[in-house]
Amino acid sequence: EIGAALTVSLVTTAISLLLTLLLGTPLAYALATGRMPGGRLTETIVDLPIVLPPSVAGLSLLLLFGSRGVLGPVLGPLGFDVAFTTAAVILAQLFVSAPLYVRSVRTGFRSIGPSTVEAAQVDGAGDWSIFWRIAIPLATGAIGSGAVLAWVRALGEFGATIMFAGNLEGRTQTMPLLVYSAFQSTSLGQAIATAAVLVIAALVVLLAVRLVGGRPTGVASIAEP
Repeated sequence: EIGAALTVSLVTTAISLLLTLLLGTPLAYALATGRMPGGRLTETIVDLPIVLPPSVAGLSLLLLFGSRGVLGPVLGPLGFDVAFTTAAVILAQLFVSAPLYVRSVRTGFRSIGPSTVEAAQVDGAGDWSIFWRIAIPLATGAIGSGAVLAWVRALGEFGATIMFAGNLEGRTQTMPLLVYSAFQSTSLGQAIATAAVLVIAALVVLLAVRLVGGRPTGVASIAEP
């Protein structure tokens, strides 16, 4: 059971982190440079999952992607059943962890001096070149910290996952859900063993990041209510 839950956790968090990097980096840059229409409203919407209780986040996803939800009648005929599948685990993790990444990277992009961008523009650099060759390298520290925060938050996600994806062994049962199931079945020894594996997995990743020069900050403040 631990092996199956660990596999689900590692696979889903890897996919959710990849989606966070691909979608969150351009979004953070657009917010930082003021190129996003309705910037303040967009920032508020992006930050909203941070303050929402996890159970409310899961219920919101269920009402949106469930078979009877807003998008259910559209996705159903296309053969996309999202709720209570592995895809639901990924969406729940993405929903709650991506805002942490966007906030971190947005701050990194905003710390780039305007004179650096202006000098690049004078030299003929276009928007894409400035983003890829200047903004990304200068914000590498923030990107690394944000990625670690997002991964740690996704790994520990519980409330939104159990509401939106359920607790199906081998499909949607992640490590936090297995800890909960073991504790509910009064198997304290299994709950402790599972929690220990989860702590070790997170510790190994954080140590690896620090060894390669990353210095993620604020990890201790991210906790599941």
